[in-house]
Amino acid sequence: MMMTPEKATSKSPPDWPTLLGDNARTGGHAQVRFHSPEKAVWQYRTGSPVRSAPVFHDSVLYAASVNGVLHAINVATGTSKWKFEAAGQVHSTPSLFGNTVLLGCDDGKVYAVDGNSGKKLWEAGSQAEVWSSPVVRNEIVFFGSADGKVYAVDGKNGQPTWSQELGGRIYCTIYAEEHQLYVGCGDGKVYSIETDSGKILWSTATGNGIDSSPAVVDNLVLIGSEDFVFYALDASNGEVRWKYETGLGIASSPAVSGDFAVIGSKDGFLYAFEVQTGHLRWKTAVGEVVTASPVIGSGVVCIQAGGAFALDMGSGKIVWQAGLGGAIQSVPILAADSIYLASLSGEIYALR
Repeated sequence: MMMTPEKATSKSPPDWPTLLGDNARTGGHAQVRFHSPEKAVWQYRTGSPVRSAPVFHDSVLYAASVNGVLHAINVATGTSKWKFEAAGQVHSTPSLFGNTVLLGCDDGKVYAVDGNSGKKLWEAGSQAEVWSSPVVRNEIVFFGSADGKVYAVDGKNGQPTWSQELGGRIYCTIYAEEHQLYVGCGDGKVYSIETDSGKILWSTATGNGIDSSPAVVDNLVLIGSEDFVFYALDASNGEVRWKYETGLGIASSPAVSGDFAVIGSKDGFLYAFEVQTGHLRWKTAVGEVVTASPVIGSGVVCIQAGGAFALDMGSGKIVWQAGLGGAIQSVPILAADSIYLASLSGEIYALR
């Protein structure tokens, strides 16, 4: 696969502002070709491993490397627009609030950075590392921290609105609806929290800690647990509607499209389900361990697990794969004619 940069001539893809494309965890619905990308349009080196997913807005790709640097990359050329250095390591996926980039950091803070200049606008603090990706609803930023608390801060200035202590560390990304938040916790419970006040509405226990980020569809909360099980909970009261046991723990987060949900497991398989019934449509081995989250394209499911794979959405058969040399644990961005990937070795790729 060629790695020589060349100028991209395609029109700009739509925004991809947060983990799996949007708050609904749809994972995108771009037109993705059914064969392996032919070349790398460009390759950008961050100089440090990338353990989170990039996000996209207005022809700029934002990616955070573990050494604490947030990179703004021009997707037409693969060159740096600006860099912002946080005060600690970064494992959090950035998210976008208008033209503001939000970033969690191991120093316990969430930083708000101007998307044009890379200048810090504000910061909001917690008492431990923030691996959760910040989520915005009605101009309020919600994030979880390893100090065991969920925080709500004003998206305009970072001033605290409320905080709610749960029973363990929080590494997952919150799912925010109009009146309720849904979050998985290190104490093994899934919580529903009132958006305005932080009041706990219900909690449901699983058999082990939770790093998986929930999706909500048709009044069902879909989430994986380190107890090997993928759960569908009633969003109103937390009752288990159905569950499915995989071969190992689940740190991957589900992507959903209509009545179709797909998630990875540390047993190396991708699992596809009917949302309402929990019926297993297919399962496919894609690597020794799958901790990244899949994304859904036009008729395909894409996953990064030691390489990039595309699987037929209907059958689960692998239709193309691209080995990029380094272990890959991020989440791809699917554009109209390009795929953007971040690697554990610190490279960002634009493939076409």
